[in-house]
Amino acid sequence: MELTDTHSHLYEDEFKDDREEAIQRLKERHVTSVYLPNIDGESIDKMLQLYRSDKKLFHIMMGLHPTSVKEDYKDVIDQIWEKLSQEEICGIGEIGIDLYWDKTYLKEQTDAFEIQVDRAIQQGLPIVIHTRKAFEEAFSSLKKFDKSKLRGIFHCYSGSLEIAKEIFKLGDFSLGIGGVLTFKNAGLAQVVQEIPLERLVLETDCPYLTPAPHRGERNESSYVFHVAEKLAEIKGMSIEEIAESTTRNAINIFGERSCHKA
Repeated sequence: MELTDTHSHLYEDEFKDDREEAIQRLKERHVTSVYLPNIDGESIDKMLQLYRSDKKLFHIMMGLHPTSVKEDYKDVIDQIWEKLSQEEICGIGEIGIDLYWDKTYLKEQTDAFEIQVDRAIQQGLPIVIHTRKAFEEAFSSLKKFDKSKLRGIFHCYSGSLEIAKEIFKLGDFSLGIGGVLTFKNAGLAQVVQEIPLERLVLETDCPYLTPAPHRGERNESSYVFHVAEKLAEIKGMSIEEIAESTTRNAINIFGERSCHKA
């Protein structure tokens, strides 16, 4: 069995005291691929250090997270691309629009999102999208592009079946399913039941959104096992079948080798 965590921040400081132990635990849970999204200029060095420790296990992306967007977003995007341009990049992410806290930088977030989507298309890379309280805004941006060239993942999906159907009309997109699937009152299980398995990939978004039975603790990539376990229950399949299918889906998105130079 081979599980894939398509979204992990295992490079963050929350793991500074036991990162090696966390890596050992994910291996024990049969996690064989971990995808690391970039956040901003400050996260690059930490991400690269983890990636270089095991390039077979870890794969990296480049991008400016919407909540990191400020007035200088254009300069920051250029800095990120310059710093990562010689690395083996598997996708552009995480990028998107987040209006959960406030709308102060909506224009800048939208512009940053579209700049990065355009660069992903130019480089033939998938995009990993973060959208929170902003599906309408994200959809409006994506509709400006040729949908035949758009592919990737709507990360940390927790929306409705109707929104999922709209996402699939925008391009070749899959949904990143994480710990929310295990939350009793989230309603995501009912949505996922109606979505074809080939449109789903697994993720943790660690150290955030910890799945049951570990809610209240720090999340980690080994806990993707619990997401797979819940998805297997919902789909009436074995966890081995879920692992095989979702790992294959991740490979279809990111490529057989997973990464190439940007």
